[in-house]
Amino acid sequence: MAGRVARVWRTLFTSHPARTTVMAFATVILGGTVLLTLPAASAGGDTTGAVTALFTATSAVCVTGLVVVDTGTYWSGFGQGVILTLIQVGGFGIMTMASLLALLVSGKLRLRMQLTAAAETKSLGLGDVRRVLLGVAGTTATVELAVWTWLALRFRFGYAMPLGDAVYHGFFYSVSGFNNAGFALQSDSLTRYATDPLVTLPIAVAVILGGLGFPVLLELLRHRDRRRTTGRRGWSLHTKLTLITAAGLLLTGTVLTCLLEWGNPGTLGRFTWEDKLLNGFVHSVMTRSGGFNTIDIGSLENATLLMTCALMFIGGGSAGTAGGIKVTTFAVLAAAMVAEVRGEPNSTILGRRLAPHALRQALTVALLGIGFVIAASLTLMTVVKAPFEVVLFEAVSAFGVNGLSAGVSDDLPVPGQLIAVVLMFVGRLGPVTLVSALALRERARRYELPEERPVIG
Repeated sequence: MAGRVARVWRTLFTSHPARTTVMAFATVILGGTVLLTLPAASAGGDTTGAVTALFTATSAVCVTGLVVVDTGTYWSGFGQGVILTLIQVGGFGIMTMASLLALLVSGKLRLRMQLTAAAETKSLGLGDVRRVLLGVAGTTATVELAVWTWLALRFRFGYAMPLGDAVYHGFFYSVSGFNNAGFALQSDSLTRYATDPLVTLPIAVAVILGGLGFPVLLELLRHRDRRRTTGRRGWSLHTKLTLITAAGLLLTGTVLTCLLEWGNPGTLGRFTWEDKLLNGFVHSVMTRSGGFNTIDIGSLENATLLMTCALMFIGGGSAGTAGGIKVTTFAVLAAAMVAEVRGEPNSTILGRRLAPHALRQALTVALLGIGFVIAASLTLMTVVKAPFEVVLFEAVSAFGVNGLSAGVSDDLPVPGQLIAVVLMFVGRLGPVTLVSALALRERARRYELPEERPVIG
């Protein structure tokens, strides 16, 4: 009997790396939920409701940032420590898992097979795993320590915070920022620091670095060594796509935010022109999955809300802490569209021809994401009495694990909170597990069917 149960467990939870990832994150969320329900986790010493604890734990592990209770006042020091730990585990875990899955996909080997082969043959497989783990840990520690030090000094000497508070605030925002979590100790997020670039820009830089993805960060850090030892010049296609697309979307978001909100007294209209540019840039950064806000999201123009939804849906880089369908997915789809408009038989980008399976995977991820957001928005509209654009914004923010809110999250009923929990979980792990599952299932067909073209358009 025990042997049968063990076989069922291996089949369900450990037979596929993507399935193992999902179960690992679900287990961490469950553990965090239990800890947050303890009386010691709340500032008032009361037991927190299971749904509230589940929502907060899911938001922390999935590094989203949506909250139904104020982080700084509702949770005790123990509760905030649990949230910080869940954020760090979620951010580090998703970068590690996504990087390992990418490694496995490239080699077409399952994790069990690769580790077994590495142990038996002393091959490079285990070394790659060790490199990923050490690289993610080192990158995370370096960025968070630098931002922590800067913010602690700024809070101490710029805002006369007590030393302990300055150190704690700096640490909290460095962890939340690099992991693209969006959790803040103040109920107004970063609004009180809207005109202070010495606070908002370091956090924005941490968000950008975390959102680029570990493979890109590692390649940037090792580029000089690799060029000196191997003679190779230039970056990989993935790094180029990520950097160029992310920079283009960041610039587009900044320009559109400034143009659409320049005279809006509820957002940028109350600032000087320098602060308008600063906050337009910060808003564009945070739409990529950062989740902090320096302007009132509920006061944004509808056009800005739509633009923000588009950026949140695209998200950031692969194998990083950002959510969305990822910038490389967007770039691959754009390349396919350009090739079709030009009448070219193959999709090319930056001097490389894209593999057909990459196009199919990108299309699958994008269409499933759109379908899931639409279905969730329809469901949310049945339980939330709010304008359509606000409900859509919340749904996209949850799916893109962004954390920006137009004011609906605080008033979500229990069914709405559970819908948001599912959205955050699927949005965090869905693209990673889906693409890896599709790639690992890829197999050659021994025959070809007759070709026929249906009428399109």
